[in-house]
Amino acid sequence: MNTINLKSKIVAVAIISLCAASYVMFALYNGSSLAQAKPTETVVTAMSTRTQGLPDFSAIVDKNGIAVVNISTSAHQRLNRNIPRLPQMDPEDPFYQFFRHFNIPTPQGDEPTNGLGSGFIINPDGVILTNAHVVAGADQITVKLTDRREFNAKLVGMDKTSDIAVLKIDAKNLPAVRIGDSLHIRVGEWVLAIGSPFGFENSATAGIVSAKSRSLPDEGYVPFIQTDVAINPGNSGGPLFDLNGDVVGINSQIYSQSGGYQGLSFAIPIDVAMKVEKKLEQHGHIDHGRLGVTIQEVNQALAESFGMKLPVGALVSSVEKGSAAEHAGIVSGDVILELNGKSIEHSNDLPPLVADLLPGSEANVTLWRSGGRHNVTVRVGKITVNEVVANSSEAGTGRLGLEVRPLSSTEKKEAGIDNGLIVQRSTGAAAKAGIQAGDIIVALNGTNISGIGQLKELVAKSNRHIALLILRGDSKIFVPIDLS
Repeated sequence: MNTINLKSKIVAVAIISLCAASYVMFALYNGSSLAQAKPTETVVTAMSTRTQGLPDFSAIVDKNGIAVVNISTSAHQRLNRNIPRLPQMDPEDPFYQFFRHFNIPTPQGDEPTNGLGSGFIINPDGVILTNAHVVAGADQITVKLTDRREFNAKLVGMDKTSDIAVLKIDAKNLPAVRIGDSLHIRVGEWVLAIGSPFGFENSATAGIVSAKSRSLPDEGYVPFIQTDVAINPGNSGGPLFDLNGDVVGINSQIYSQSGGYQGLSFAIPIDVAMKVEKKLEQHGHIDHGRLGVTIQEVNQALAESFGMKLPVGALVSSVEKGSAAEHAGIVSGDVILELNGKSIEHSNDLPPLVADLLPGSEANVTLWRSGGRHNVTVRVGKITVNEVVANSSEAGTGRLGLEVRPLSSTEKKEAGIDNGLIVQRSTGAAAKAGIQAGDIIVALNGTNISGIGQLKELVAKSNRHIALLILRGDSKIFVPIDLS
């Protein structure tokens, strides 16, 4: 009896297992919800995540688009048809293609010239922010709102150094943007631009922040925000928004080989712009501070040659005679580490800080000199239009291998120096470093060079890296040499 019962139970379990297996196979074959439940749930969740991760800018455009204006300018002046559109420079130069100003001109000649740009309302009483190059030289400035009303605008003031201009129109209760904080935006964040590319008013384009604190050629005063937002001629002066709908920048420049957008656009940080705007509204102009130094980046080789643990700061390659820096005792070979307590990590950190200083004020500068930190006080100079706060130069790397000779008295007079050796031949390491025949070696690791024997002696006593200060044309640069 027990045996029969055991056999019956075994048979029953086998039958149940067979049925269960058949049901599962049937479900798999027919796409049953039992077989599809888990995969479907996973796919839906992933799709939802991807959908939520893509920003929707429509609310920002709806709220802020009405505060973005179209700016058109006209001027009556005699123009030379033969004036080139770009500066005279080598077409192979990487900055030859830097298409900087976005206003759209009409053909040159005796006819009136017209320009087009963008701007945005920062005050309901008709205060508008835009780029200086949009309105520079204009006889008449017209502002067009999204409701098609047009106003003749008054130029409150402009600052070509920072490329900021403030306009005023006779209107009240206008929609205004909300000013954000550009200091805390992060690389990778989504941003939105609204403007009038090629005259297509109130066009919105989006992208991400590609980099911060970019220093551009001849634009060392502004730590630009780099983005990949599509910007074209006519966008200049328009706002750059973050995802909160706050303005974090003013679209100002692009890098292009065609004159149109190619993935590189640059905006002036709104924090910089609002400082300028406040002074322009108060005084109609703005004065910028100036040191009178030429600086370059400190790389690892230069840092080692100066006895620094890390490659930080702005290396002074030359000091202008009679400048604020010279009066303060700053010399070629000093590395500026701090300005009024603010650290200088890279050389391009210095010019914006200097430009923000009030001419005539005193600034505390921390230097690296002769293997240690030194503090000096500088009475800040004043920058004039088309001057630079601190020129930037580049240095090469390599090993030593030079043929030199002393300078004649005539050569010293022409070069404006009292000491140095002129390079007759550059081979091997020196050539790799970029030193050329005709360069003048002025100093080695901060020590002025007056003779060939002195140069050989200093090289023999040096460790792995040295830094040569050379004069090429009118510019001085430090060239690091790896002696290993």
